[in-house]
Amino acid sequence: MAWTKYQLFLAGLMLTTGSLNTLSAKWADTFSAEGCHSDKEHEFNHPFVQAVCMFLGEFSCLLVFHILLCHDKRRPEPSFNPGQSFNPLLFFAPAMCDMTATSIMYVALSMTSASSFQMLRGAVIIFTGLLSVAFLGRRLKPSQWVGILTTIVGLVVVGLADFISKDKKEHQLSEILTGDLLIIMAQVIVAVQMVLEEKFVYKHDVHPLKAVGTEGMFGFVVLTLLLIPMYFIPAGQFTGNPRQVLEDALDAFCQIGFKPLILVALLGNTVSIAFFNFAGISVTKEISATTRMVLDSLRTLVIWAVSLALGWETFHGLQVLGFVVLLTGTALYNGLHRPLLARIPYCAAWVQDDEAEEQAGAGERERLLSEARVQAVDSP
Repeated sequence: MAWTKYQLFLAGLMLTTGSLNTLSAKWADTFSAEGCHSDKEHEFNHPFVQAVCMFLGEFSCLLVFHILLCHDKRRPEPSFNPGQSFNPLLFFAPAMCDMTATSIMYVALSMTSASSFQMLRGAVIIFTGLLSVAFLGRRLKPSQWVGILTTIVGLVVVGLADFISKDKKEHQLSEILTGDLLIIMAQVIVAVQMVLEEKFVYKHDVHPLKAVGTEGMFGFVVLTLLLIPMYFIPAGQFTGNPRQVLEDALDAFCQIGFKPLILVALLGNTVSIAFFNFAGISVTKEISATTRMVLDSLRTLVIWAVSLALGWETFHGLQVLGFVVLLTGTALYNGLHRPLLARIPYCAAWVQDDEAEEQAGAGERERLLSEARVQAVDSP
């Protein structure tokens, strides 16, 4: 079935804003400017300030949610489902996971290339799959286990490409490997966040925009407050700011004052994450979750191509292999191999049984969701 113009717009918006989100963060890392404590120019190395900007973008999703809700109420027949009311504190734990993982990833992004950063984020399916088995009681299919193993191989290949990279102009080898390890470590925390969110959403029927906005609110408030003690915590060579503290927000503002283009990069990060969340949710609703996964993979290609064009990194053939292996692992985990196997006579019956089992699981989750809605209506 052909896509409508609106669906094409959503797909393009998701691909564009998703790519801009990583590229704008990396662009900010490439700037150098004078700061508050030194007359010499130094790199804009402020990952926690960048994370605050990102959470501000997520926080804005709450505004989008209320705008859509108010617009829908003016219609003769409202159709917008705002979800049931809930205690916002239930999202505090996922928000803290998001805050921790995002901060770690922005630290890692300043140490490695944008393309490796995006590829290594694919490690999240490994930990999400394992945690869903342990804490959600889910049973993974053989193809999902194969997808996890394939993803591990892909991560090793991408890491090896970084290890043998001859491009040391931007980063030392130790920095690159540390950045890669930090990205993978952050995916463990992201997986915990996703498992918590899935368990919560299935139980409470929270609108995704409201969920993202609530998490963004907690992340923005808590991380902004944490910038105060970070200003006094020594971090030595781990940080790139002149005072060698965990985060020097005042130095970041001074650098922005001396070079306003940094603010453009930060605003690009803030705005792009808000539109990316909106577009991603809309793509899942209007098209499919599979399409969202494919677009997310294409985002890696766009980031890679732009980084090469801007000279931020050099081309390495081993990265191509790593990307293909990671893409294969993600496709297997998400069931994209089924349409191909369905064309093979001996495999068609197996695919139908597999899909029937998945639909039964989805039906059970929908039944639990319906029960939760009934309980919410009956409760005072």
